[in-house]
Amino acid sequence: MRLTVVGNPANRRVALFTRAVRAAGLPAPDVLPWVDVLTGAAAPSAGTLVRVDSAGEDPLVDRLLRRSPTAARHGELVGLADAYAGLVAGLARVAAGGAELLNRPADVAVLCDKRRCHAVLAAAGVPVPAALPPVGGPATLPAVGGYAALREAMAAAGWRRVFVKPAHGSSAAGVLALAVGPRGVQADTTVEPTPDGLFNSLRVRRHTDEATIAAIVDRLAPDGLHVERWLPKAGLGDRVVDVRVLVVAGRPTHAVVRAARGPLTNLHLGNARGDLAELRAAAGPAAWSAAMETCERVAACFAGSLHVGVDLMFLAGWRRHAVAEVNAFGDLLPGVLADGRDSYAEQVHALTTGRWRRWRAGVAACAA
Repeated sequence: MRLTVVGNPANRRVALFTRAVRAAGLPAPDVLPWVDVLTGAAAPSAGTLVRVDSAGEDPLVDRLLRRSPTAARHGELVGLADAYAGLVAGLARVAAGGAELLNRPADVAVLCDKRRCHAVLAAAGVPVPAALPPVGGPATLPAVGGYAALREAMAAAGWRRVFVKPAHGSSAAGVLALAVGPRGVQADTTVEPTPDGLFNSLRVRRHTDEATIAAIVDRLAPDGLHVERWLPKAGLGDRVVDVRVLVVAGRPTHAVVRAARGPLTNLHLGNARGDLAELRAAAGPAAWSAAMETCERVAACFAGSLHVGVDLMFLAGWRRHAVAEVNAFGDLLPGVLADGRDSYAEQVHALTTGRWRRWRAGVAACAA
């Protein structure tokens, strides 16, 4: 088995996957840097299994993806649509050599566009929050064109609380939890606006000045927005919770509870890991089993991908659940083990045992 990783060599994702491959008794994978992919390096050849990892956390790669002569400033939210286009083009280059990719480019292209991903899931009957209809766009790509259009669409739908998400963002960057009430408008977000740009920080702040909120939305809108109804999440203690579920070869394996006192639950924002056993007990066996079946259905929508990371939320009362997002590169779950394997060892195990090929063949047979 010949493995190659497309990634940023200094990133811990590459190191963790390499460790898992070597622990399985396989030769260390070759590493094809994203910088080389984006500057014309030869693609991996036929007969190679290729894992494409996240292109994030590297300023030069970001500049190359955006085809920009200048680097983004630290934390700057700029060129999100251009970076997405660069990612899609880079994936096409990786696939051009005839290698077998462990995350199919078409899957990644959908997963990294929240509008398209939401449409695919909804068409497959996966429970997702309702999304606002498009403004001047196709019905399959919900979007809004700016703050005025957002408020108009919210009023038409009768919604007072929504999540406004950059179509191509990740890690809650640029997300606003927006609420409209009798006392005005407020938005919880990591976005820090400045006169010459928007910046993502690790501190969630609350904006209550409508002009500021409008300016943030209007600056983000040209790169594409996805707006979903804000559903009330279930809670444990004094925190609301959701779950990142890693699905490998169609099977939910690893899960991390994310617990927060505010609407944004991402762990890197200073939120806490919750107790999975406590959450499962609160949900009950039937509700947990139904949620895991939903995660399996999500993975079947992206059967060209060895893994997907599903952000799953139980709604208040624990009787219902919904999928908030699905992540193409959602397997960085340090310290989380299942059957003694971390998230990367689980993927290598699925490859070496043939489970991934069997699962893909089963999904294809069901779709035929």
